Amino acid sequence: MTASTDTLQTITLGGGCFWCTEAVYVQVKGVLDVESGYTNGRVRNPSYEQVCTGSTGHNEVVKLVYDPAQISTREVLEIFFVIHDPTTLNRQGNDSGTQYRSGIYFSTPEQQAVAQEVIAEMAASGTYSRPIVTEVVALDNYWAAEEYHQDYFERNPNQGYCMAVAAPKVAKFRKTFSRLQKH
Repeated sequence: MTASTDTLQTITLGGGCFWCTEAVYVQVKGVLDVESGYTNGRVRNPSYEQVCTGSTGHNEVVKLVYDPAQISTREVLEIFFVIHDPTTLNRQGNDSGTQYRSGIYFSTPEQQAVAQEVIAEMAASGTYSRPIVTEVVALDNYWAAEEYHQDYFERNPNQGYCMAVAAPKVAKFRKTFSRLQKH
């Protein structure tokens, strides 16, 4: 069964390098489209090289289109918090700079509320030993990344960064959320 486009939701997530985040979400049941891109910066249509300088204010993100009848916003965000470290400001592993900040860029007030609720629950539960620094703001000034960034992990599974960083995130998703994996 396919969902009609008026029931689909879009949310955009920044969890470090978009190759890693995209590699996970393309495998999630109910996620119908994953696009790597840049958001919430000051420059119109920035290039990867511009974003990498940190001067544009953009974040490397993935824009997800999902069917809430198959996967809830909460589940999308639970995956997000397992596959990256939301406690490191402007950093994921060896990648550092504002373009690697942890961020949830919502497109509806309901998504904002769910994001804030999930973060509050994790903070109260002591899931992390440090404070969560994930920004929760409305999506603004989004641009798709260059074509060579799209489906990068799928096309380059043996590339060093993909093997060292993306592959373990995919494995962690599969282990933790096997029920949400596409078959």
